[in-house]
Amino acid sequence: MIENPILTGFNPDPSIVRVDGDYYIATSTFEWFPGVQIHHSRDLKHWRLLTHVLTEESQINMVGDPDSCGIWAPCLTYDNGLFYLIYTDVKSRLGVFKDTHNYLVTSPSIEGPWSDPVYLNSSGFDPSLFHDEDGRKWLVNMLWDHRTKHNSFGGIVLQEYSVQQRKLIGERKNIFLGTPIKSTEAPHLYKRNGYYYLLTAEGGTGYEHAATMARSKSIEGPYEIDPQNPILTSSKRKELYLQKAGHGCIVETQAGEWAMVHLVGRPVADDFCILGRETAIQKMEWNEEGWLRIKGGDNAPNHRIQEFSLPEHTFPAEPDTDHFISSKLGIHWSTLRLPAEETWLTLTERPGYLRLRGRESFNSKHRQSLVARRQQGMNCEAETMLEFQPDHFQQMAGMVLYYDTQDYVYLRVSRDELLGKCLGIVRSVNGKWEEFSDSEISIEQAESCKLKFVIIGREACCYYAINGGEWTPIGPKLDILHLSDEGGDFIRFTGNFIGLCVQDLSGTGKHADFDYFRYTEQSINPS
Repeated sequence: MIENPILTGFNPDPSIVRVDGDYYIATSTFEWFPGVQIHHSRDLKHWRLLTHVLTEESQINMVGDPDSCGIWAPCLTYDNGLFYLIYTDVKSRLGVFKDTHNYLVTSPSIEGPWSDPVYLNSSGFDPSLFHDEDGRKWLVNMLWDHRTKHNSFGGIVLQEYSVQQRKLIGERKNIFLGTPIKSTEAPHLYKRNGYYYLLTAEGGTGYEHAATMARSKSIEGPYEIDPQNPILTSSKRKELYLQKAGHGCIVETQAGEWAMVHLVGRPVADDFCILGRETAIQKMEWNEEGWLRIKGGDNAPNHRIQEFSLPEHTFPAEPDTDHFISSKLGIHWSTLRLPAEETWLTLTERPGYLRLRGRESFNSKHRQSLVARRQQGMNCEAETMLEFQPDHFQQMAGMVLYYDTQDYVYLRVSRDELLGKCLGIVRSVNGKWEEFSDSEISIEQAESCKLKFVIIGREACCYYAINGGEWTPIGPKLDILHLSDEGGDFIRFTGNFIGLCVQDLSGTGKHADFDYFRYTEQSINPS
């Protein structure tokens, strides 16, 4: 059996492509760098994080991008020996306007190097490239309409892309205004048996999310709406393990089977998804009328599905501990908005340690010294050991549970006039700063300090150990539902990260050294 989700933790907006016997899924990364995760499989059951697409600042500069902006909804395709990756760099999203710049990068190899970006347009987000049988290429994206008396999701627009001219050419045409579900986005075009099929996401990316389909004999329409839409949704079915189902992309296997990968969310409690939006897979089939259906007849996402008729292909288990012995960051690490640079992050200055130099605060959307990995299990723990000698209270270092600039929990070492070198917990909930000063302790005599988070569902506990001693709890048990898509005043799109960080608000670049980082998960067995 295949158990969903296949890509756990913050891995939304999947786009899948098959090249011979290899399958690749691209997912959104928003303000996290490097941009666009690429997962690889040969059997659609076992997956590994293989590479990233946007690895250079010349390809994507997200300095100043607001929370949950940056890289939205990539589309990965392949044609005539070349991979194509389309993506949006979102510069603003709240309010009447959205600044959404769409780009194309290419590579002959999925592992790169990828080209510098070709600018396409800025008319809306979720762009997708379709390679027609006659060799022409077409871009589709949702159209953002800021006008008060109009539907802000203004339809799906189509325009031809010229490989020779490296730009969009011809007239832009609105080919589909959507279904009554509304909020029409995430278009993908396919051609089968003389029909152009337009797969879209509707209902918004929350609990009304859905995948819908329409078809036409002409790429420009008019498009006939599937009479049984939506073809996938978990809307109004709170009993389902997989919620928020929508934003799908389909692929045909070399055995002639069809699969849809799609976005889902798993609430930890109530409607709160701390892990963010994840990727699941469904078996699909075409009915006699030529419409796509989930195999079995229902349109609800299945938690477990039968395996595909593909040879099983596993990957070696990944170590749970990073000892920082490589000169490069491991593939699961991400930084905020900018790549890791030797000026603030180095693995070579002190071999066997990650050295971070303090920069700006958690409020900053510019230059934080934070390196983090996704939380991918509802029950997990993470630990590290750091050496840090702060000179004053403006210097801090430690381990953080980080959703965005408004919401985090920080177990940190700093300096206090009375306690000297000290350890304590601070947090921000929807932008409101809170200090647990009653729990703050002096660790003046500690050369190094071990830190640990234990997360069980909606709660997190903090621990420390000094001078080789036993783990000791510090602070209260914390409710961390604010570290979720639903935790803030506005809808958000990422997921909780567990990170290592240093701040030096005085601007002197005080450094901390981290000896290792361990992350482990405890499995759960949903009904």
